[in-house]
Amino acid sequence: MPLDALDARILRLLLDRPRTSVREYARILGVARGTLQARLERLERDGVIVMAGPRVSPAALGHPVLAFVRIEVARGHLDDVGDALASVPEIVEAFSITGSGGDLLTRVVARDNAHLEGVIQRLGRLPGVVRIRTEIALSERVAHRVLPLVESLSPAEGSDGGTRGAESGGEDGSGGAQREAR
Repeated sequence: MPLDALDARILRLLLDRPRTSVREYARILGVARGTLQARLERLERDGVIVMAGPRVSPAALGHPVLAFVRIEVARGHLDDVGDALASVPEIVEAFSITGSGGDLLTRVVARDNAHLEGVIQRLGRLPGVVRIRTEIALSERVAHRVLPLVESLSPAEGSDGGTRGAESGGEDGSGGAQREAR
């Protein structure tokens, strides 16, 4: 779905200030609350905005080690292994991938290296797993973000639509907007 300038301004504002009310968003954007509400509903319906709960830090939950684990799967077992990954709580994401690096790429968190080794051994015992390659993340260089992508899709009106530099909060939009009762 193509975004127009107002859609882009709305998305930038949601990413810059995820915990602001719809009424305040409308005021900042200079549009009627009903117009903004209709746009938000359309963006949600079209899958542009995916409302999720708060982002929770695995490190704050006692799992500071992050690793990317590539799993090579025997032919015909991709679905079985993919389904089995959902039962491993330390796997926070898993994707089917292409290329020579395996069939699945998982993001795994652990308490320490010994715990990570146990998770990897558990993955290696799953029926259909042929090979595992693990890469431990040393530090995060670019946090999960989508604001630069949104800004690249539509030229900014003026410099930034008056939404930059305000309270920061999870530019991935995971905090969501606190919506007023309808």
